[in-house]
Amino acid sequence: MKVFYDNYFSMVKPLFIALGILLSVNVFPQERQWNGKKCAVVLTYDDALNVHLDNVVPALDAKGFKGTFYVMGSSDILSKRMSDWRNAASEGHELGNHTLTHPCDGNGRPFVNPETDLRLFTVERAVREIRVTNTLLKAIDGKDKRTFAYPCGNLKIGDSLFYPKVENEFPGARGVRAAMNTIHKVNLENIDCYMINNNNAEYMIDLVKKAIDSKSLLVFLFHGVGGEHNINVDLAEHNKLIDFLKENENMIWVAPMVEVTEYVKEYQKVKFISSNN
Repeated sequence: MKVFYDNYFSMVKPLFIALGILLSVNVFPQERQWNGKKCAVVLTYDDALNVHLDNVVPALDAKGFKGTFYVMGSSDILSKRMSDWRNAASEGHELGNHTLTHPCDGNGRPFVNPETDLRLFTVERAVREIRVTNTLLKAIDGKDKRTFAYPCGNLKIGDSLFYPKVENEFPGARGVRAAMNTIHKVNLENIDCYMINNNNAEYMIDLVKKAIDSKSLLVFLFHGVGGEHNINVDLAEHNKLIDFLKENENMIWVAPMVEVTEYVKEYQKVKFISSNN
């Protein structure tokens, strides 16, 4: 019986999403386009760190929020704590694809070695790493849908974009450019975000207030939260942000990237159809 209901829900869920979007387009044309809220906030965490499991997941769960964790398939922490990642995913957190080995353009980046220098990759190799990581993550969480994040924000190998080869396998991909966009202008192939590095809660909360005022999507990019990475935010400051989001959740839709990108894709599609009829 459970299998029947799970299969039934998977079939009707897109219909409910589309219905909700139609209502938001027609009933909330400006004020509450984001799933009935004024703005959307996505909390993303890169590189599969222990602090994500030890500090972030409990903090988000305590407030009823779910985040997106972009992990590399080759991560030791993914391997050693696989059951913890599986538990986080089972509770609603997204395990996003951050490639197998986190290749970056090594120009000006001393931490990049020849094995992970994107300049030495072919497009075919990059695509293969992304797909292998998808297979691994599905083996962990059993899910078919997840989003992608460009390591170091690099979009190209030489003059060639590699994401178009896999874009049909993801509802969206996060980049690194610092910006926020209204729902009509979100570029799902390269979603903007704000990388947080030793910023205080006041700065982060001010970004949320701007997102509310401009009715935009705001994506946070965290690495270390309370340590473990040279790009870091103090745990107390991070948790003050979470507290503010909870206190204002009547205006703010907080959800994993996979849910928000699917919603944006359907919204943009419905809006396009309605504007051409």
